[in-house]
Amino acid sequence: MRPVHIASIGGGHQLRNGREFAAWLGLTPANKSSGGKEKLGRITKMGDQYLRSLLVASMTSLARQTRSHPERTRKWLTSLLERKPARVATVAMANKTARIVWAVLTRNEHYSARAAV
Repeated sequence: MRPVHIASIGGGHQLRNGREFAAWLGLTPANKSSGGKEKLGRITKMGDQYLRSLLVASMTSLARQTRSHPERTRKWLTSLLERKPARVATVAMANKTARIVWAVLTRNEHYSARAAV
């Protein structure tokens, strides 16, 4: 297993916002819009494959825990898993987590779960 180094991300300041960071990791859908019709495709899978796979694998584990113990998780997560297929939900959760990671990196603060909800 390869160690994760902060050097691959840096301080996060080279990216303007969390969405750009998620896009850099390849966790945002490809935009295939034309003629005023917005159409989003599959995730781009660009960027750091190892970090993306870590985020998706960890969110897959969280999704499995949520299905077996829904009382232990937040309601939005249970609701997401009821509305969307499991794989779509895990990638959406990985996208959200990547945005939180970017915010923690750029603000140089500790993570606060209450602020993230």
